[in-house]
Amino acid sequence: MDFKPLFSKDYRKLKPFFRNLKYRLCAYSLPSIIAWRNKEYQPHGAVIDDSLIIRIEFTEKIENRHLLLPISPTKEYQPEELQKLALQSGIPSFWYVPEDYIERFGRNRIESCFIITEQKDFNDYIYRTEDLTTLKGNKYSKKRNLINQFKRNYLINGDVVMERMTPSVKSECLKFLDKWCDDRGCDIDEDVNLACEKQALINTIENMQLLEVNGLILRRAGDIIAFGMAAHLTDEMGVLYFEKALSRLKGLYQYFDNLCAKHLLAGYTYINKESDMNIPGLARAKRSYHPVMIIKSYKLEVR
Repeated sequence: MDFKPLFSKDYRKLKPFFRNLKYRLCAYSLPSIIAWRNKEYQPHGAVIDDSLIIRIEFTEKIENRHLLLPISPTKEYQPEELQKLALQSGIPSFWYVPEDYIERFGRNRIESCFIITEQKDFNDYIYRTEDLTTLKGNKYSKKRNLINQFKRNYLINGDVVMERMTPSVKSECLKFLDKWCDDRGCDIDEDVNLACEKQALINTIENMQLLEVNGLILRRAGDIIAFGMAAHLTDEMGVLYFEKALSRLKGLYQYFDNLCAKHLLAGYTYINKESDMNIPGLARAKRSYHPVMIIKSYKLEVR
């Protein structure tokens, strides 16, 4: 197989493979696959007939090399085909296999070809868009209270303004990202996850038009206080990739999250807010919005 590195400039020629995408894990979002490229994580792609085979290489943690399930608008590979593909590619494992793939083909059949292991760090949180736009019911009363506090404290003077993110504000967004990271210590020696996310955000901001990512900005007195970015995943589901807000403004995050649901993802039935990376605080925050489902991710290793 002729694997080649994948970059932002490759987005348009790869996009047709993702038509009719079946897999609802955010790992199968094309902008995400490309934008997370960094010194350690390097996506490659090869085409077989009408299928895109994606291989992820690692510079240092070579043991993490893996394949994604083949992506095709017309077919889905069966377990036996996956096993053959893994052996041909020299990469013995598939990562981010959604639980509904396991259910479709049956655990027993898959286990005849692979060892199945749940990847708890990469289980995605899924919400109804209507729930996050309306915040109806007692379960969202705390969210509504925080939003109302933010409105009373900061919207009364009319100096908080929402706008669409465009390439013209790229430098401002990058400066805000630096400020946000300074507050949280995104230095790679301290927090690898945050450092990798920062690089992914930079890549996404710099290539938002190429990657067809939509963004939203909130300003206060002219300065950015929050921004979010989202994109298409399946016909029913969009992904909210990044959502950054200043922590010192009480209720800002809840207010801005509601805006993102209304203005970035209103056309979808469901919103994928990605995984919690097994970070307890992040898991609590995601569960506080009452997901309608959590899609489990699995690793398949060739027997």
